[in-house]
This record gives sequence, C-alpha cells and structure tokens, in this order.
Amino acid sequence: MIRHPVFRALFGSKFNAVVTVLMLALFALTVPGLVRWAFGHAVWEAMNRAACVATDTGACWAFIKARFALFFYSVYPEAERWRVHLGLAVLVVIGAGALFSHGRRGWWLLGLLVVVPVVDAILLVGGIFGLTPVPTERWGGLMLNLVISFVALGGAMPIGIALAFGRRSQWPVIRYGSTLLIEFWRGVPLLTVLFMGLVLLPLFLPHGVNVDNLVRALVVMTIFTGAYMAETIRGGLQGVDRGQAEAALALGMHNTQVQLLVVLPQALRLCIPGIINIAVDLFKDTSLVSIVGLFDLMGVVGQSLKDPAWTGLASEGYVFAAVVFFFACLVISLGGSVLERHFSVAPRASKS
Repeated sequence: MIRHPVFRALFGSKFNAVVTVLMLALFALTVPGLVRWAFGHAVWEAMNRAACVATDTGACWAFIKARFALFFYSVYPEAERWRVHLGLAVLVVIGAGALFSHGRRGWWLLGLLVVVPVVDAILLVGGIFGLTPVPTERWGGLMLNLVISFVALGGAMPIGIALAFGRRSQWPVIRYGSTLLIEFWRGVPLLTVLFMGLVLLPLFLPHGVNVDNLVRALVVMTIFTGAYMAETIRGGLQGVDRGQAEAALALGMHNTQVQLLVVLPQALRLCIPGIINIAVDLFKDTSLVSIVGLFDLMGVVGQSLKDPAWTGLASEGYVFAAVVFFFACLVISLGGSVLERHFSVAPRASKS
C-alpha cells in the first residue's frame, strides 16, 4: 500500500479520491484550451485588432505590447520615466537590505520608512533639484498602485499601533474612542469611503479650497488600512505573555517603556503573517481607485479597451492585469516569509 503523504492526501478516503478525480478531469478539459488560446494560437505582432486574424481562437497579445508602457506609467511623461525607474530601484535596494541583511537591520528599516518616501516623493513629484514638476493627474498605471500601497501601508502602521494601544487603554474615553474609530472604518465598505473622500468632501470644503484627488485617496486608504492593522496588532499584544511585562516592571522600567520596548516588538513579531495579509489585500484594493477617477493599472486597462483600434479585447487586458497583480502579491508574500523566518522564535534546547 502506498503511504506517501501526497497520495494519502489525494486518495486517502473515498471523498478525497472523488474530488481529486473530478479536479483532474476539470483541468484536462480547461488547461489545454487555455494553453492554446494563450500561446498556441496567440498573435504577438499586429497594428490593431483587425490585424489579429487569430483572435477568434487565440489571444491578441499585440494589444498588450502596444499598450505596455501605458499600463505601467499611464501618461507620466516619457522623458521623465527614468525617475520612476530610479525610485523603484531605491525601494527595491533598501527593501532587500531590510529583508536579507544580517546586521544593522534597524538602519535598513529606518531607510525604508524615511529615506524611500522622501526620495521617491522628490523624484516623482519634481519641482526641486532641477526636476520638472509632474502633477499627480499624470500619474497612473501600476506605478500608482505601488505608490498608494506603500504610502497607505507605511501610514497605517503607526495608526494601527496607536489604535491598538488605545483600545487596551484603562482610560474609558480613549478606549471607547479607539473602539468606535476601528469599528466605523471596518464596518464601512472601502468603495463608499472612497466616494465620500473624493466626491463628497469637496462639497464641504470652503470655496476655493481644493485637495488633490490622489492625496484624498491616500488618506482614505491609510486610515481604512490602519483600522484593520489595529486589530491585527491588538491580537499580537494579547499574545505576548504577561510575565514579560511584569518582569520588565520588576526591573524598574516605566509602563510606557515596557509597552514600547518589550511588549510591542514581540507583538509585531507575532503579527507578521497578519500584516502581510493586510498588505496583499491592500495592494489588490488599490484597483478600486479606478472607479473614482484615478487611473491605476485596472483603470488604464479599462480606458485602453475603449480605443476603437483595440475594442473587444477585454479578456487579454484583464488576464494581463490579473497576472501582474498575482506576481506582485507573490513578491509581498515571499517577503513576508523571509521576515517570518528571520523573526521566528528559536526552539529551546531540550533538557538533558
């Protein structure tokens, strides 16, 4: 009898065997056709949809090739796109240092939280150091998804920490106030909040006062993510053994020092899987900004499909967007796995 764990998982019971056979049959029916559509009969070179003579049976990837730069930069000036590349390189280098460095990791993390936002803001916005100003109306594509995700996640961390401690406060006003904020932002759909921030907010501002649409979206996404971050961090705080805090207090540390220097670092270590999950959800949720007038990757794909030269190619456009989102989320998940391995608790040596 075969005892391999994989075989037992797939065929260990009658129910598992039936499900496995049905899934294999489903794959046999769908995968070959998908491969033929995506590769076998696909058209890679064409000037427009009409030139994609095989679009009835295969994908017209010429559409993606023609719009490739637009999907990543939208209408960001072509002559200034080196600034986007440089900003991404700064993020990748410092992020890799924070993930993989064995020493001075704190400095790398500080650079990720301070240096990257400042440098990238200067590069993308311009207006100083001889850089041509680029208004946010010209930002878009995957670049916009990355900007919103990074800013919202970075801003959500301190908000989440503050609300998590506030919800555990002994002061009723702080505790109930933090709870109300968390439950309100978690209980309202993100799309509704985005509409309130981008459509309704200008109606309540004084005459002549205007706030950039991207700034409104960043504020909304940051606060919304911060509410979810607060509950994740609160779970981590509750998971820290009370004896840690009691021991620190016995050594003469102030309660604030105990919470920030002893309890919080251990709580954040426990929260890494939850934080990574929030980061993945946040990156996918950035596609909602296309509904309120910001042209992220999904928004640019939707606009490109309205081009008379490329109408009727929604499958290719949305499949491409799905693949891009999948690999971006995979990178985030792999980064989280690295952090988990680095901050995992070493097993205690067994007593002899």
